This record gives sequence, structure tokens and C-alpha cells, in this order.
Amino acid sequence: MRFDGTKAYVATDDLKVAVNAAIALERPLLVKGEPGTGKTVLALEIAKALGAPLMEWHVKSTTKAQQGLYEYDAVSRLRDSQLGDERVKDIRNYIKRGKLWDAFVADERPVLLIDEIDKADIEFPNDLLQELDRMEFFVYETGEMVKATKRPVVIITSNNEKELPDAFLRRCFFHYIRFPDAETMSAIVDVHFPGIKQRLVSEALKLFYEIRDVPGIKKKPSTSELLDWLKLLMVEDIGPETLRERDPKKLIPPLHGALLKNEQDLHLFERLAFMARRDGR
Repeated sequence: MRFDGTKAYVATDDLKVAVNAAIALERPLLVKGEPGTGKTVLALEIAKALGAPLMEWHVKSTTKAQQGLYEYDAVSRLRDSQLGDERVKDIRNYIKRGKLWDAFVADERPVLLIDEIDKADIEFPNDLLQELDRMEFFVYETGEMVKATKRPVVIITSNNEKELPDAFLRRCFFHYIRFPDAETMSAIVDVHFPGIKQRLVSEALKLFYEIRDVPGIKKKPSTSELLDWLKLLMVEDIGPETLRERDPKKLIPPLHGALLKNEQDLHLFERLAFMARRDGR
């Protein structure tokens, strides 16, 4: 099993090396990077490239590690016993399998995505150490051991909201997705918008990277936000000439709501525009 990228995903050489190393070592691939750099989509594209089923576990702040294994619904069983339901005789009727269980018993070797692991409690990664290392866990209610028949390809994403425990990091192969340079970004744009006018892309990228480089900007626009902005520019038929303008009164880019996502950054650009107008007098 090798990952060499796909037509829909521009993977750098070092990312391909990281994915294939994790597959060869049979260790989870921990992927970090700015939001919007394609961490979650990577798992989908790996599954496509390998012809493997994809299983997704999207972590929330309330998610517990046990939910990835299984959940026992004791309340429903108690209620059914009071109603005389025959289902209570088999405790398996009240056990809900989690994503790890599904991945462990899959007929084909799957790709398992554990998305945004840093959203959960700090103990969440530690609670999964043994299961991800040994690829097995015990179901106490039924007395059975669930063991992976085919070790899944595990992709774990993090936005660096919390530090992950060292013991967890030791069990992963790590890769940081650096923000794409202009050349790579142009290739990404071509994948999403084949046939787009290159003059528009050129001017849009110049402005996009200028915005990212503004000192003090709180939320730098990401790859996904650039793609949204380009789509809007094409829909509104805004040409490269408009983007090329350096009129101080028009310092804020057209359709800036796709790029600037909070009032602090908008006020920052308004102040910069005011200072440019003042200095231009």
C-alpha cells in the first residue's frame, strides 16, 4: 500500500514520505498544521488512493475515548427489563460499537480518521494509548476481546489547540503540513478550478500572501478561504485589474468577507487604509 497523491489533492513529497512511513511502520500518522490546510481531506484522499474504506471519528470537546470503542446503554436495558422486553436477555443488544471497533473488524484494511484530537479533554489521547498501540480492547460486559484482523491506517489531525502527551506522541509518526508556497498554492488552485485565468490567479495570490504577511493580523486566511474567495471573484466577474489597484481608499480587498473572518482584522485593515490615505496627502 503506497500513497502517491491523487488528482484532487496536491501532496508535497515530504507529505507522501510521511504517509508511506506511517503505513510501513503501522503507526498512527499525526498531522498538524494551520486550520484549512487540508488535514482532514488528506484521510479521504489516502482512502481513495489505496482503494480502502474510510471511517471518520470527528472529535468534540465532550467526546470521550470510550465512545470510540463502545458504549453500553444500561438505562435502555433497565427500561426494557421493566417492560418485559425479550431483548434484555442478550446484553449485546445494548452495546453500541464505536469507530475503532468498526475499524478493527472491517473486512478490508480501512483508513481511520480521528479528526481534531486536540479538541477533547487532555486525558483523551492517553486513554487511547493501549488500544492504538496493540490494536485491541476488552469488552467487559460480554467478556470478549476485540482485536484488529487487519491493522487500520490511522490518521490523526490536530490544530495545536492543546499539547498532546509525550507518551502518545511516541506512538505516532508526526508530520507538520507547512503552509503552501505560491507555486504549490497555484497547483492547488488549478486542481479546484481547472481553466481559471492565470492572470487572475497571479494577482489574487499576490494579494492573498500580502494579507497573510500583515503584522498583527489575528486570523490569517487559509487555503480553503482562498479557494472560496477565488470562486466569488469568478462569480462576480472581478478581474485582475481590480485586484491590482493600489488605491489607498480600496486597500481592503473586494469580497474581503471570504478572507477576513473577525472584526479585529477588518479594523486593522481600515486603520492601514486610513494611514495610507493620510500619508498620501
